[in-house]
Amino acid sequence: MEFRLIDRIRERTAQGRDDVRLGIGDDAALLAVPEGQELAVTIDTLVEGVHFPRDTAPADIGWKSLAVNLSDLAAMGATPAWALLALTLPKADVQATQSFIDGFAEGFAQLAQPHRLALVGGDTTSGPLTISVAVHGFVPPGKALTRAGAKVGDVVLVTGTLGDAAAGLYLLQHASRVEAGDARRDYLVERLNRPMPRLAVGVALRERANACQDISDGLLADLGHICAQSGVGAEIDSAWLPRSPALLGLFDETSARDFALSGGDDYELCFTVPAARVADVQADLARLGCGAARIGRIVEGEGVRVREPDGSWLEPARRGWDHFAV
Repeated sequence: MEFRLIDRIRERTAQGRDDVRLGIGDDAALLAVPEGQELAVTIDTLVEGVHFPRDTAPADIGWKSLAVNLSDLAAMGATPAWALLALTLPKADVQATQSFIDGFAEGFAQLAQPHRLALVGGDTTSGPLTISVAVHGFVPPGKALTRAGAKVGDVVLVTGTLGDAAAGLYLLQHASRVEAGDARRDYLVERLNRPMPRLAVGVALRERANACQDISDGLLADLGHICAQSGVGAEIDSAWLPRSPALLGLFDETSARDFALSGGDDYELCFTVPAARVADVQADLARLGCGAARIGRIVEGEGVRVREPDGSWLEPARRGWDHFAV
């Protein structure tokens, strides 16, 4: 059964890459790193009931398990190449297990194929539904984006819109709040289940952004990582936060602001650039189809502060997802 499950996924994700010397079927894969490239490697684990609701469709789980890893590569300015997959599956009858695997593989492949990402190894075991994916990508030597380069005077920008995924999760948890079939609700839930990693943006930001981080745990938490690694502080203007019409249409201003500041799972990029480069960067990212909004600035000090439209400083009730909070 174990090998049949991995084969079902491999059949839908194999890309025939020349740099895969030996793929699935042996004790380890043999891979060739192209000359003149550095290898970027990341891994994430998703647990049912923690990282996705228990009734999430298998195809959406497959997509998201890969998307969260590709987003990490995007934040580094890397392009994807290979993936490893470890699946822990609850015990069920053969038909139910194969049905899950077929759906999971379909969602995984839908995101893998456009990026020529090859699944080169995997493992399965039984237990609570848990998915671990490791991805490998390439970046030119010395060109990787990191969290550590933000400078006082830099402008802070984010791609896309913020707070959508957290709002989508809220709506799933409070099903009676919005009627089923509302297009705004469907949009927010889709943003939760199928985040779009900003890989082209990461490449475009090489040598232009001073620091970069994807937003997985919430804007305040993740921008806080940039500040901590760079030895600086940041000031954000809440009025400048980019929010979708769907979010603003279903929630009041305060709730929409809080989702944008502290909600996780958007997998947009937060980055800093020198003020003189902002207009050029925004124009280039607009051509890529996602755009980037200016939301604040890097300052001396530490931590992230949020300025309200009246000039007062906001004290957020929470700053993002804490994996080990009780």
